[in-house]
Amino acid sequence: MKKNDNKKTEVKKVMQRQFEGTVLSKSGDKTVRVLVKTIKMHAKYKKQFSVSNKFAVHDEKMEAKTGDVVSFVECRPLSKTKKWRLVKVLKSVK
Repeated sequence: MKKNDNKKTEVKKVMQRQFEGTVLSKSGDKTVRVLVKTIKMHAKYKKQFSVSNKFAVHDEKMEAKTGDVVSFVECRPLSKTKKWRLVKVLKSVK
């Protein structure tokens, strides 16, 4: 009889980073470019400044359009640049 027979297997929960941003363009099949703007504060001078990043997000159902506000999470690498997966469209542009 093994020692570990009675132990339950523990599943590690990994915290996924989640962002919201505006779709800039549809760059290829099932891929959208999303712009995320954040406001940061300078450590020494206490002045606020804005920082923006662009992410390549995987859109499996191809439901996001240019101008939509979307939510996306981190996932395994799907390609060289795509490491993010679309969760849902928060605000749709008509």
